[in-house]
Amino acid sequence: MGETVFIHLTDLHVGNPAVPDDHLFSDTAATLARVLALIATMDQKPSFIVASGDLTNRGDAASYRQLKAIMAATDLPVVYALGNHDTRPGFYEGMLGRLTDPEAPYDHAQVVEGVHVITLDTTTPGHIGGSIEPDQFAWLENQLDEHADLPKLIVAHHPPALGDAPPWDHWRTIQFDQSRKLAALLEGRNILAILSGHVHHDRFSVWHGIPVIVGMGQHAATDILTQDVLRMVEGSSFGIGTVRKSGLTMALVPLPQTRSELNRYDLSLLRQKQEAALAEATAG
Repeated sequence: MGETVFIHLTDLHVGNPAVPDDHLFSDTAATLARVLALIATMDQKPSFIVASGDLTNRGDAASYRQLKAIMAATDLPVVYALGNHDTRPGFYEGMLGRLTDPEAPYDHAQVVEGVHVITLDTTTPGHIGGSIEPDQFAWLENQLDEHADLPKLIVAHHPPALGDAPPWDHWRTIQFDQSRKLAALLEGRNILAILSGHVHHDRFSVWHGIPVIVGMGQHAATDILTQDVLRMVEGSSFGIGTVRKSGLTMALVPLPQTRSELNRYDLSLLRQKQEAALAEATAG
């Protein structure tokens, strides 16, 4: 195969700034429109766009119709994943015009320009953290056996848990045991990378030999210089991926930003409670 170029967007959080929303910290619709305009100027036209979840901020059908209208500015195929701010019924109705089976996970796969893109719905309705159900693992295993000659991109809003023990901030990842199961299932496969979002900062990891690429997204950035405070600051970026025979390259395109504070949430008490619960569970 030759070179295949694609775009990685995440955490679009599209919402109408005129509608009161305590969890919308920036004009995401304007940011997304700007990003699409930048993509349209690229000398090497991408083959597709990946949007790895938190497509809207409220998850209502009207927000997805707004997203659909904004995305009409590009003629590129778009691979959508769902995140914790999304809702399955709202997405199916607003984006796909579908009213049947509204609570079904949105798992899907397709081949685009020689890349097998496999998208997992890691949302856990009503919760922030991610999960993968047994039926989804079975579906994923079947997909991994398809197109064995093609490199595969896994798209999932929540990144896997990276450490060797359950993290105290478990809501940032796919459940720990399920992350380990995912690693075992992907072992030995031709996986280019896992594309994720959710944590609102650019982060590249090598996890059991697999690159895990997390994007900052188009809403707000997490200030990773703080530990006990979840501090959201102005910031956004998108990624440009290039697939070659040798593997994957990701380049980041940051938008101009001031890092001015947009929201703050104290995590210290929550961290203490979680660490105490983990210690109690380990002792038991």
